[in-house]
Amino acid sequence: MDIQQIKYFLVLAKELHFWNTSAKMNITQSALSRQIQSLENELGIQLFYRDKRNVKLTPAGKFLQDKWSEELTQIDSFHQLARQIHLGDSGTIRIAHPDSISSSVLPDFVKKISAAFPNLNLELVQLTNETQEDYLKNYRIDLAFSRDINTSSAIDEKKLSYENLCFVVPENHQFNTLSDISEDTLKDQKFLLTTGDYNSYNVLVQKVIDTYHIKLDSYIRCEFGSTIISLIKNGLGISILPHSYHLHQNTGIRFIPIPFVTDLYIQWRKDDPNPILKNILKLV
Repeated sequence: MDIQQIKYFLVLAKELHFWNTSAKMNITQSALSRQIQSLENELGIQLFYRDKRNVKLTPAGKFLQDKWSEELTQIDSFHQLARQIHLGDSGTIRIAHPDSISSSVLPDFVKKISAAFPNLNLELVQLTNETQEDYLKNYRIDLAFSRDINTSSAIDEKKLSYENLCFVVPENHQFNTLSDISEDTLKDQKFLLTTGDYNSYNVLVQKVIDTYHIKLDSYIRCEFGSTIISLIKNGLGISILPHSYHLHQNTGIRFIPIPFVTDLYIQWRKDDPNPILKNILKLV
Protein backbone atom coordinates (compact mmCIF):
# COMPACT_ATOMS: atom_id res chain seq x y z
CA MET A 1 0.00 0.00 0.00
CA ASP A 2 1.34 3.45 -0.92
CA ILE A 3 0.11 7.04 -0.85
CA GLN A 4 -0.82 6.98 -4.54
CA GLN A 5 -3.16 4.04 -4.00
CA ILE A 6 -4.82 5.90 -1.15
CA LYS A 7 -5.25 8.93 -3.41
CA TYR A 8 -6.91 6.74 -6.05
CA PHE A 9 -9.21 5.37 -3.36
CA LEU A 10 -10.16 8.83 -2.06
CA VAL A 11 -11.01 10.20 -5.50
CA LEU A 12 -13.08 7.11 -6.32
CA ALA A 13 -14.79 7.37 -2.92
CA LYS A 14 -15.81 10.92 -3.85
CA GLU A 15 -16.73 10.31 -7.48
CA LEU A 16 -18.21 6.80 -7.06
CA HIS A 17 -17.55 6.37 -10.77
CA PHE A 18 -14.57 4.54 -12.26
CA TRP A 19 -14.56 6.43 -15.58
CA ASN A 20 -14.68 9.87 -13.92
CA THR A 21 -11.98 8.85 -11.45
CA SER A 22 -9.66 7.42 -14.11
CA ALA A 23 -10.01 10.62 -16.15
CA LYS A 24 -9.24 12.83 -13.12
CA MET A 25 -6.27 10.71 -12.05
CA ASN A 26 -4.92 10.21 -15.61
CA ILE A 27 -5.03 6.42 -15.35
CA THR A 28 -6.90 3.78 -17.33
CA GLN A 29 -10.02 2.22 -15.83
CA SER A 30 -8.41 -1.21 -15.81
CA ALA A 31 -5.32 0.09 -14.02
CA LEU A 32 -7.53 1.90 -11.50
CA SER A 33 -9.49 -1.30 -10.86
CA ARG A 34 -6.24 -3.20 -10.28
CA GLN A 35 -5.02 -0.57 -7.81
CA ILE A 36 -8.27 -0.68 -5.82
CA GLN A 37 -8.30 -4.49 -5.90
CA SER A 38 -4.69 -4.57 -4.71
CA LEU A 39 -5.56 -2.20 -1.86
CA GLU A 40 -8.52 -4.36 -0.81
CA ASN A 41 -6.43 -7.53 -0.97
CA GLU A 42 -3.67 -6.04 1.16
CA LEU A 43 -6.10 -4.76 3.77
CA GLY A 44 -8.26 -7.86 3.66
CA ILE A 45 -11.46 -5.81 3.45
CA GLN A 46 -13.95 -4.74 0.80
CA LEU A 47 -13.89 -1.00 0.21
CA PHE A 48 -16.64 -0.69 -2.40
CA TYR A 49 -19.84 -2.42 -3.41
CA ARG A 50 -19.77 -2.41 -7.21
CA ASP A 51 -21.66 -3.82 -10.15
CA LYS A 52 -21.98 -2.80 -13.79
CA ARG A 53 -24.03 0.30 -12.92
CA ASN A 54 -23.19 1.41 -9.39
CA VAL A 55 -20.25 2.00 -7.08
CA LYS A 56 -20.89 2.50 -3.36
CA LEU A 57 -18.66 2.66 -0.32
CA THR A 58 -18.86 -0.12 2.22
CA PRO A 59 -19.02 0.93 5.91
CA ALA A 60 -15.31 0.06 6.19
CA GLY A 61 -14.62 2.12 3.07
CA LYS A 62 -16.50 5.10 4.52
CA PHE A 63 -14.49 4.86 7.73
CA LEU A 64 -11.18 4.84 5.81
CA GLN A 65 -12.33 7.69 3.57
CA ASP A 66 -12.76 9.92 6.63
CA LYS A 67 -9.53 8.83 8.33
CA TRP A 68 -7.30 8.82 5.25
CA SER A 69 -8.58 12.24 4.17
CA GLU A 70 -7.39 13.66 7.50
CA GLU A 71 -4.07 11.80 7.34
CA LEU A 72 -3.28 12.91 3.78
CA THR A 73 -4.01 16.52 4.67
CA GLN A 74 -1.50 16.27 7.51
CA ILE A 75 1.05 14.46 5.33
CA ASP A 76 0.76 17.22 2.70
CA SER A 77 1.35 19.76 5.46
CA PHE A 78 4.45 17.86 6.61
CA HIS A 79 5.75 17.86 3.04
CA GLN A 80 5.11 21.60 2.83
CA LEU A 81 7.06 22.15 6.05
CA ALA A 82 9.92 19.99 4.78
CA ARG A 83 10.08 22.06 1.58
CA GLN A 84 10.05 25.22 3.73
CA ILE A 85 12.98 23.96 5.80
CA HIS A 86 14.82 23.10 2.60
CA LEU A 87 14.09 26.43 0.90
CA GLY A 88 14.84 28.61 3.93
CA ASP A 89 14.04 32.28 3.36
CA SER A 90 12.70 31.72 -0.17
CA GLY A 91 9.80 29.48 0.87
CA THR A 92 6.31 30.30 2.12
CA ILE A 93 5.02 31.19 5.58
CA ARG A 94 1.27 31.04 6.27
CA ILE A 95 -0.11 33.45 8.87
CA ALA A 96 -3.62 33.56 10.31
CA HIS A 97 -4.91 36.79 11.81
CA PRO A 98 -8.13 38.25 13.21
CA ASP A 99 -9.96 40.77 11.09
CA SER A 100 -9.43 43.49 13.69
CA ILE A 101 -5.65 43.84 13.17
CA SER A 102 -5.78 44.15 9.37
CA SER A 103 -5.08 47.88 9.58
CA SER A 104 -3.08 48.02 12.82
CA VAL A 105 -0.53 45.36 13.83
CA LEU A 106 -0.53 43.30 10.64
CA PRO A 107 0.79 45.85 8.08
CA ASP A 108 3.81 46.73 10.23
CA PHE A 109 4.51 43.05 10.91
CA VAL A 110 4.38 42.18 7.20
CA LYS A 111 6.57 45.17 6.39
CA LYS A 112 9.26 43.95 8.82
CA ILE A 113 9.19 40.42 7.40
CA SER A 114 9.32 41.64 3.80
CA ALA A 115 12.28 43.91 4.55
CA ALA A 116 14.22 41.17 6.38
CA PHE A 117 13.33 38.34 3.96
CA PRO A 118 12.56 39.83 0.53
CA ASN A 119 12.37 36.40 -1.15
CA LEU A 120 9.94 34.91 1.36
CA ASN A 121 6.34 34.35 0.25
CA LEU A 122 3.60 35.20 2.75
CA GLU A 123 0.08 33.80 2.77
CA LEU A 124 -2.35 35.69 5.03
CA VAL A 125 -5.60 33.99 5.98
CA GLN A 126 -8.53 34.73 8.26
CA LEU A 127 -9.97 31.81 10.19
CA THR A 128 -12.61 31.39 12.84
CA ASN A 129 -11.41 31.04 16.43
CA GLU A 130 -12.57 27.44 16.44
CA THR A 131 -10.43 26.39 13.44
CA GLN A 132 -7.29 28.46 14.01
CA GLU A 133 -5.75 26.27 16.72
CA ASP A 134 -6.48 23.12 14.70
CA TYR A 135 -4.83 24.62 11.61
CA LEU A 136 -1.75 25.51 13.64
CA LYS A 137 -1.42 22.08 15.23
CA ASN A 138 -1.86 20.34 11.87
CA TYR A 139 0.75 22.42 10.00
CA ARG A 140 -1.81 24.17 7.80
CA ILE A 141 -0.58 27.55 9.07
CA ASP A 142 2.74 28.53 10.65
CA LEU A 143 1.86 31.54 12.81
CA ALA A 144 -1.37 32.81 14.29
CA PHE A 145 -2.39 36.13 15.77
CA SER A 146 -5.14 35.54 18.30
CA ARG A 147 -7.16 37.28 20.98
CA ASP A 148 -7.61 33.97 22.78
CA ILE A 149 -5.22 32.63 25.42
CA ASN A 150 -3.56 29.42 24.31
CA THR A 151 -4.47 26.30 26.31
CA SER A 152 -2.60 23.70 24.25
CA SER A 153 0.72 22.22 25.39
CA ALA A 154 1.70 21.91 21.70
CA ILE A 155 1.62 25.67 21.12
CA ASP A 156 3.79 28.54 22.39
CA GLU A 157 2.62 32.13 22.51
CA LYS A 158 3.73 35.66 23.28
CA LYS A 159 1.51 38.55 24.34
CA LEU A 160 1.98 41.46 21.95
CA SER A 161 -0.43 44.19 23.01
CA TYR A 162 -3.82 45.05 24.46
CA GLU A 163 -6.60 47.48 23.67
CA ASN A 164 -10.05 48.52 24.81
CA LEU A 165 -13.28 47.18 23.51
CA CYS A 166 -15.74 49.73 22.16
CA PHE A 167 -19.39 50.17 21.52
CA VAL A 168 -19.54 50.76 17.77
CA VAL A 169 -22.55 52.75 16.54
CA PRO A 170 -23.64 54.64 13.42
CA GLU A 171 -22.36 58.21 13.22
CA ASN A 172 -25.87 59.64 13.63
CA HIS A 173 -26.65 57.44 16.65
CA GLN A 174 -27.85 58.92 19.97
CA PHE A 175 -24.76 57.47 21.72
CA ASN A 176 -21.92 60.00 21.62
CA THR A 177 -19.96 59.24 24.79
CA LEU A 178 -19.85 56.54 27.45
CA SER A 179 -22.13 58.65 29.66
CA ASP A 180 -24.95 58.14 27.13
CA ILE A 181 -24.81 54.37 27.60
CA SER A 182 -26.78 52.64 30.33
CA GLU A 183 -29.00 49.63 30.88
CA ASP A 184 -32.01 51.78 30.06
CA THR A 185 -30.62 53.30 26.82
CA LEU A 186 -29.36 49.89 25.63
CA LYS A 187 -32.60 47.99 26.12
CA ASP A 188 -34.03 48.76 22.67
CA GLN A 189 -30.79 48.33 20.71
CA LYS A 190 -30.30 45.56 18.18
CA PHE A 191 -26.84 44.01 18.56
CA LEU A 192 -24.47 42.70 15.91
CA LEU A 193 -22.14 40.17 17.54
CA THR A 194 -19.29 37.95 16.44
CA THR A 195 -19.84 34.21 16.43
CA GLY A 196 -17.81 31.84 18.55
CA ASP A 197 -17.81 29.28 21.29
CA TYR A 198 -16.57 29.62 24.85
CA ASN A 199 -13.19 31.29 24.26
CA SER A 200 -11.48 34.10 26.13
CA TYR A 201 -12.50 36.86 23.70
CA ASN A 202 -16.16 35.87 23.69
CA VAL A 203 -16.07 35.51 27.48
CA LEU A 204 -14.89 39.14 27.62
CA VAL A 205 -17.71 40.26 25.33
CA GLN A 206 -20.16 38.37 27.52
CA LYS A 207 -18.81 40.27 30.55
CA VAL A 208 -19.69 43.53 28.78
CA ILE A 209 -23.17 42.20 28.05
CA ASP A 210 -23.61 41.16 31.68
CA THR A 211 -22.21 44.41 33.10
CA TYR A 212 -24.58 46.57 31.08
CA HIS A 213 -27.45 44.10 31.61
CA ILE A 214 -27.93 43.87 27.86
CA LYS A 215 -30.88 41.68 26.88
CA LEU A 216 -30.17 40.04 23.56
CA ASP A 217 -33.78 39.86 22.45
CA SER A 218 -32.73 41.00 19.00
CA TYR A 219 -29.31 40.31 17.48
CA ILE A 220 -27.41 39.29 14.36
CA ARG A 221 -24.24 37.17 14.49
CA CYS A 222 -21.51 36.85 11.89
CA GLU A 223 -17.87 35.74 11.84
CA PHE A 224 -15.91 38.87 10.96
CA GLY A 225 -15.93 42.39 12.33
CA SER A 226 -15.59 44.06 8.93
CA THR A 227 -18.94 42.56 7.97
CA ILE A 228 -20.44 43.80 11.23
CA ILE A 229 -19.17 47.31 10.53
CA SER A 230 -20.81 47.28 7.10
CA LEU A 231 -24.09 46.31 8.74
CA ILE A 232 -23.69 49.09 11.33
CA LYS A 233 -23.20 51.62 8.51
CA ASN A 234 -26.47 50.43 7.05
CA GLY A 235 -28.31 51.07 10.31
CA LEU A 236 -28.84 47.42 11.22
CA GLY A 237 -27.63 47.70 14.82
CA ILE A 238 -24.67 48.40 17.10
CA SER A 239 -21.80 46.19 18.23
CA ILE A 240 -18.96 45.51 20.68
CA LEU A 241 -15.58 45.36 18.90
CA PRO A 242 -11.85 46.01 19.54
CA HIS A 243 -10.81 49.64 19.19
CA SER A 244 -8.31 48.81 16.40
CA TYR A 245 -11.19 48.62 13.93
CA HIS A 246 -11.24 52.42 13.96
CA LEU A 247 -8.08 52.28 11.78
CA HIS A 248 -9.96 50.59 8.93
CA GLN A 249 -10.66 53.99 7.34
CA ASN A 250 -14.24 53.79 8.50
CA THR A 251 -16.63 56.63 7.87
CA GLY A 252 -20.18 56.81 9.08
CA ILE A 253 -19.54 55.03 12.39
CA ARG A 254 -18.45 56.02 15.90
CA PHE A 255 -16.26 54.14 18.40
CA ILE A 256 -16.95 54.62 22.11
CA PRO A 257 -14.22 52.97 24.26
CA ILE A 258 -15.33 51.06 27.34
CA PRO A 259 -13.24 49.84 30.33
CA PHE A 260 -12.79 46.29 29.07
CA VAL A 261 -9.42 45.24 27.65
CA THR A 262 -8.72 42.53 25.05
CA ASP A 263 -5.22 41.09 24.59
CA LEU A 264 -3.45 40.14 21.36
CA TYR A 265 -1.10 37.14 21.17
CA ILE A 266 1.11 35.58 18.53
CA GLN A 267 1.16 31.78 18.60
CA TRP A 268 3.27 29.08 16.95
CA ARG A 269 3.96 25.35 17.21
CA LYS A 270 6.25 24.44 20.07
CA ASP A 271 9.65 23.09 18.91
CA ASP A 272 8.86 23.85 15.26
CA PRO A 273 12.01 22.95 13.26
CA ASN A 274 11.45 25.63 10.62
CA PRO A 275 14.49 27.97 10.81
CA ILE A 276 12.79 30.86 9.01
CA LEU A 277 9.98 30.80 11.56
CA LYS A 278 12.48 31.22 14.38
CA ASN A 279 14.01 34.21 12.57
CA ILE A 280 10.60 35.78 12.04
CA LEU A 281 9.79 35.45 15.72
CA LYS A 282 12.93 37.43 16.53
CA LEU A 283 11.31 40.37 14.70
CA VAL A 284 8.30 40.38 17.01
